[in-house]
Amino acid sequence: MTNVPFDPQAVRMLAAILNETGLTEIEIAEKDSRIRLVRAPPAAAPALPAAAPLPLSAPPPAAGDDAKHPGAVLSPMVGIAYLTPDPGAAPFVTPGQAVAAGQTLLLIEAMKTFNQIKAPRAGTVTRILVATGAPVEYGEPLLILE
Repeated sequence: MTNVPFDPQAVRMLAAILNETGLTEIEIAEKDSRIRLVRAPPAAAPALPAAAPLPLSAPPPAAGDDAKHPGAVLSPMVGIAYLTPDPGAAPFVTPGQAVAAGQTLLLIEAMKTFNQIKAPRAGTVTRILVATGAPVEYGEPLLILE
């Protein structure tokens, strides 16, 4: 094994980048040296208890069909979903709740910025498809608004 010198300050700077960005791994290679830092991802915030499902006249569409549902509100970005403004606070919306156009439905955290996801139109929230702390992808259905 070769004794490769490393710069403790560089390791500290990389660790700070991990914390600032929420990344779990970072690696830098230059010539014959390489620094790799890995940390465990943070524990997800505990999810709120699920509300009782609303009775529907027809069976709900299969999970794969949620994105095609005409009332689906799709994620405009990749990030982490939050159904409440603060831990322990009441959720923005609940199933069965009527919402106005432009009303905040949930938050998506992307790059340390909390983005409000607003109702595209007035309607009633019939299903919430994500949980607090869950990662979401671009175009993923978040909830159904009818």
